[in-house]
Formats: sequence, C-alpha cells, structure tokens
Amino acid sequence: MLDMFTIFIAFFSSFLTTIIILRTQSLHNAFSMDKDLKGPQKFHIKPVPRIGGIAICVAIFIATAISYVNNPNALKEILLFFCALPTFFIGLAEDLTKNISIRLRLIITATGALLATHLLNIYIDRLDIIGLDWLLTNLIISAIFTAFSITGLANAYNMIDGFNGLSSMVGIITLVALGYIGVIEGDPLIIFLSFSMASAILGFFLLNYPRGLIFLGDGGAYLIGFWIASVSILIVNRHHDISPWFALMVNSYPIVETIFTIYRRKFHQNKSPGHPDGMHFHTLIFRRILIKPTHNSNWLTKNSKTSPYLWALTIIGITPSLIWYKSTVILMITSLLFILFYVWIYSRVVKFKTPRWLKS
Repeated sequence: MLDMFTIFIAFFSSFLTTIIILRTQSLHNAFSMDKDLKGPQKFHIKPVPRIGGIAICVAIFIATAISYVNNPNALKEILLFFCALPTFFIGLAEDLTKNISIRLRLIITATGALLATHLLNIYIDRLDIIGLDWLLTNLIISAIFTAFSITGLANAYNMIDGFNGLSSMVGIITLVALGYIGVIEGDPLIIFLSFSMASAILGFFLLNYPRGLIFLGDGGAYLIGFWIASVSILIVNRHHDISPWFALMVNSYPIVETIFTIYRRKFHQNKSPGHPDGMHFHTLIFRRILIKPTHNSNWLTKNSKTSPYLWALTIIGITPSLIWYKSTVILMITSLLFILFYVWIYSRVVKFKTPRWLKS
C-alpha cells in the first residue's frame, strides 16, 4: 500500500537538491540570501539562503510524477501539486525579491485553494455544528470557507517558521499523523500524499536543523501549509466516520498560534495582523527561557534548542486527534483544553513567570 520506492525518491531528491543549492551559493547569493539580521523575527548570525522550499517542491513533483506514471488513473496526486504551485511561486518570489505584499501572497494562495476545491472536489461541508452545517451545504459558501481555511493554514506555517527546524518538523509530525490515519482507514491516496511530503521535508530538514545551513523560506512554508491543509480536508471528505474536528485538532498548534497572534496584534497592539513582531510563542521561549543575559550563551545552540519546545506542543495537540479521531464531542473538548493550555503557558512566559518544569 505504501510505495517505499517513491517515498525514498522524495527524500533523496529533496536532500540532493538542498545540497546543490548550498554548493552553488556563490551563483545565487545576491538574491537568495536572507541578509536581514536585525528584524524582530531574525535569529541567525550570518546570511543564509532562504530558498530551501525549492528542494521540497522539486521532490514532491518527482514523487507525484512517478505516481502518475505508475498509475495514470491517480490524478489527484499530480493535481494537488499543480494547485499548490501558485502558492509556492508567490512565496518564492517573496524569498527572492523581499518585496511581495502579504495581501498579494494571500490572494494568490486563495486562488490556488479555490482551484483545489474545484479540481480535487475537496470541500469543508460539515463541522458537526447545527446551523453552520446547514450553511456549508451551499457549494459557494463551502468553497469560500475551504479556500479561507487552506489559505489560513498556509500562512500559519509561514508565521511559525521562526527557528531552525520549527515549521518543517511540525509539518513532518502532522503529516505522519495524517498518514497514520490513512493507514488505519486503508486510503492509499492519503498515505501517499502524507508520507511523500513528509519525506520531502525530511530531506531538507537534515540540512536545516540544527545548524541552519539553509532556510525554508516563504515558498517552502506556504507549500507545506497548503499541502497539509488540503490533505486534512481531503481525509475528512473521503471518510465520513472521521470527525471534521480531527482536521482542526491535528493542526492545533499552527492554527491557535495564528489566531492568537491576530488577536494580540489587532486588539492589544492596535497593529495590522500582517505586521511582524517579536512576541510569538517561539520567540518568547528563545528570549526568556533559553537566552539568559547573565550567561555567555551560544546563539546558534539556543536557536536549535527552541524548536523542540514547539514540537512537543504540536504532539500534545495531535495526540488526542489520533486517539479520538472519530469523536466530535471529545475533540471539541480537547480543542478547548489545548487553547486554554496555550494561553495559560503563553501568559506565564510573557509575564516572566515561566513554570520551573518548562525552564528545566
């Protein structure tokens, strides 16, 4: 059921392409380097290529092409890739020019998402909430809500991409969870889409973490988020025994981080939600737990130690979704508990009252 050859090719293609990007830095460093070392979300100490998403895009294209050649009837794999391309390219354009507005990036991502709803017939048509489910029976409303959700998660992965290995490993963990449910349900499409992308990300991850030799960039982060959002919706569409809240809970960390960030910037700081700042949860962990003014801290080491905190948070959110993936009631409760836990731990850290167990 799981084509291990294609999965290996995805990993090898990504890993090899990443090495090629690194080996040819002198040819493209004028436009591919992240040279901004002073921004509120910048934690590297020297210019680094921010086009690692190219390796993931190349790898997933090769994997889907092989899948299509082996089975010409398997169109959804290759169609999802082409629907995700506009999102990847607008993110890559930002990586190269550093001059693409967040509005344009969101519009292009939403366009790709609408294309996916049409070509792959993936719609959020139920939330198991009376009233909302009735609204989602309208195809136009469902398509708009689906495109909004895919766009939101794509942007969420870009928002959490602040430290070595953070966004990429969160993506791997989530995709493995989706693939696991695909195995339980015996769904070859979900299995392929999940594990091929996880493998492609892993090829990049090995050169991104812990040393930060290359960054994911907006293109890579948008591509991962777009792909995961589409697979999350698709698995609920294809298996009506799976609760729609599974798709929410399996993506709990990036979703909650994004919603909380929008709320914080809009209502507490009176700023545009698209305006960058240094108050993300991962930034606070770095500055208030790992970097201590009284110590001669190694900046690179602290950078790499930040991500595992958020990997753990991701696993905390995903675990209930794997255990109770069919129960809407339980997943609603665990979603609320996760939100309360996130807000509590964030407020403790931001007020310099970090729990001892988190410091240790």
